[in-house]
Amino acid sequence: MGRLLQLLILALILLICIYLLFVCQFNQCLLNVSPSNHLKYNHTSFTSCSGINGTFTPTNDSLISKEEWESLLKELQWSLPPVVLLSTDEATNPTKCSFSVVNPNSNHTIGGFIDVILIARDTKNRIKTYGGDFFQAKLFNSELKASTYGAVTDHFNGTYTARLALLWPGPAKVSIRLVHSSEAVQVLCRQREQDPDKVYFQGYFEEGGKQETVMCNAQRSPRLVGNDAQCCCEYREPVTGETWFCRRPSSLPCHALTYHSMGGYQAVLSKVEATLLKSSTNIIVPGDDSAIDVQQQDTEIRSQTKCRPGLHTSVPAGFYLQDHWTSLVCDSKSFPSAKLISGCLKDKQILMMGDSTLRQWFDYLEETVPTLKRLNLHTSSKSGPFEAVDTQSNTRIIWRAHGIPIRTSKTPWADLHYIASEVDGMAGGAHSVVVFTIWAHFTTYPLAMYAHRLVVIRRAVASLLRRSPTTLVVIKSANTGYKDVYGSDWLSWQLDMALREIFRDLPVVLIDVWQMTSCHYSPDNIHPPSVVIQNEVDLFLSFVCPQ
Repeated sequence: MGRLLQLLILALILLICIYLLFVCQFNQCLLNVSPSNHLKYNHTSFTSCSGINGTFTPTNDSLISKEEWESLLKELQWSLPPVVLLSTDEATNPTKCSFSVVNPNSNHTIGGFIDVILIARDTKNRIKTYGGDFFQAKLFNSELKASTYGAVTDHFNGTYTARLALLWPGPAKVSIRLVHSSEAVQVLCRQREQDPDKVYFQGYFEEGGKQETVMCNAQRSPRLVGNDAQCCCEYREPVTGETWFCRRPSSLPCHALTYHSMGGYQAVLSKVEATLLKSSTNIIVPGDDSAIDVQQQDTEIRSQTKCRPGLHTSVPAGFYLQDHWTSLVCDSKSFPSAKLISGCLKDKQILMMGDSTLRQWFDYLEETVPTLKRLNLHTSSKSGPFEAVDTQSNTRIIWRAHGIPIRTSKTPWADLHYIASEVDGMAGGAHSVVVFTIWAHFTTYPLAMYAHRLVVIRRAVASLLRRSPTTLVVIKSANTGYKDVYGSDWLSWQLDMALREIFRDLPVVLIDVWQMTSCHYSPDNIHPPSVVIQNEVDLFLSFVCPQ
């Protein structure tokens, strides 16, 4: 009997150890957060996904202070489930959630607001007792092709509220969708911080008739290094200090690296994690479907502020009506003809650096302005660089990829330049425009790595504006469209918030395409349709030619 009791006690201890190990692994991205893993917000205790990684702290990066880093973490803190999920039935189920409009039958006029109450429930129809779900809200009218974005506030107890601005006359309806449950966000957070090799790349080495292809990535991670501590070739960019690592070829020197390409996807997910990321993602929440009647008002809602650098981006930042975006940030203009666009770009030298979502701007301008001709540089069709010139208006536009990491086809290594390096080499001036975006290819990496890239770019932009303050610097925000572990909207939103925070005090322009893509009626896609791109470019040109 004593022997049996001992065995039962040992079995119980073993079960407790397994449980604790599971908790630690599932909440790994919560570790190493200073000063505490349990933050308080509005007197509510919750577990935070702040995303700090032990390889990067303010003490070993001179470009960001301890105070700024802590401020950034606070800005990006996110409530995660305080319990371990035992069944997907306990996760937020969008078909069981509901929302209602407060006082829908009141007198509503343009310039006012409506408030929405949202209740989250699990599959068994139980109201959630904690927050962290990632919802997106909008007000819309399909017939008018009208819509606007609304911010959602988490009250950390299973309830959420949204405030939506009334910006056009006539009927308007509320739409809320669950992009990710809090349980799915927990998976995304852990994957982001623990596994930077979910996406891997290939380096092509060539010399003396020999060729080798090896795995490469942005961090010297265990999966890249393997069992060989001396495995890797390290490439450090001399201007920015950015590093890149490739496994050492067996018969070729490190300097023989000639081409770069995407390698593949290799995220490791449990069955429960995979289910959480697929089953309840990007689904419309049922709720109050009645139309709100908005009456005309003489109040002018358009902004009269001149479009210039340094403006604060409001929520909402604008609205669509008949598929035309009206900015509430500044007095935006329309450029419906090639003549107007060409006139705006006269004598401008524009450098665009980023991903394919910014390449859409380059493509739109080239397709819309017949006199803007692309040169055949015999470069990669995906990562460029591309160049177009208009000799009639003396305009030159260059688009190039933002440098590694970038998921692309086989591309010459020498063509992949870092943003900061390009900006450092610019003279700038009243005829120079710099446009960049950087987020989509960083969603698989720890937040700290992305923050470091941003502060390196910030240093270069600040130097450019000091030596040439008339240079126009424009940042295109992230847009919606990603929905998996390699690029979820929640991951993009976190990076976008970091970018806004880091560049907040510089006199630059932020084109908020997050709101423009989130509220549009078109199917969710990382590459928005041409009507959205036209509105994005029109807003951009409003800053290039504010008069």
